[in-house]
Amino acid sequence: MDRVTNLASQNAIVIFSKSSCCMSHAVKRLFYEQGVSPAIYELDEESRGKEMECALTRLGCQPSVPAVFIGGKCVGSANTVMTLHLNGSLKKLLKDAGALWL
Repeated sequence: MDRVTNLASQNAIVIFSKSSCCMSHAVKRLFYEQGVSPAIYELDEESRGKEMECALTRLGCQPSVPAVFIGGKCVGSANTVMTLHLNGSLKKLLKDAGALWL
């Protein structure tokens, strides 16, 4: 769990993903379209990916991927991120985290 929380705090936006997950792809694309370059960790390509996935579950991420952290805090998965985007509050979170300047 320490590895996940450490990685999540190193960048303004961190996404724990799987390369084969369509929802992970959609979330990553959303952030790129917002002009944000998140740090992305593909758990199926990480040597300790299974361990990291278990840690995400223990942190309350359900499902475990995609797990989005903004400003070091777990925001949630695709449903939460899409809801934040649709209600207009995602941009504020991105600005507050220093990931967006405009």
